[in-house]
Amino acid sequence: MKENFKDLTYEELNSKYNELTKKYMDLRFKSVLGHIENPLEKRSIRRKIARLKTLIHENDLGIRKV
Repeated sequence: MKENFKDLTYEELNSKYNELTKKYMDLRFKSVLGHIENPLEKRSIRRKIARLKTLIHENDLGIRKV
């Protein structure tokens, strides 16, 4: 399921980025302990974080205006 982040404002992008990084770190800790339900969820969250970072960087450079 691909989320559409292009409609979000700059502040919403940053808050979503912080939320997903926290969720990713929690999943990493759970995977070390061996109590993870869906191991592929780490990959999808990592890719969402990359999409968000790209949009935030484009906004910082002035390529994309949100």
